[in-house]
Amino acid sequence: MGIGLVAIGLLWPWLGRLPGDIVIDRGHFKFYFPLTSGLLVSLLVSLILSWFRH
Repeated sequence: MGIGLVAIGLLWPWLGRLPGDIVIDRGHFKFYFPLTSGLLVSLLVSLILSWFRH
């Protein structure tokens, strides 16, 4: 669990700025949808849970 937290801490600066994350900035309106970051976090959590299950 500690290794996972360290890995997330190291990846944190890049999450949200990956290709595929949607950012629309128009004056006073900013829309942010972290599509790629969400998929990567979901994949990582799924792999970790699958590893612990076996």
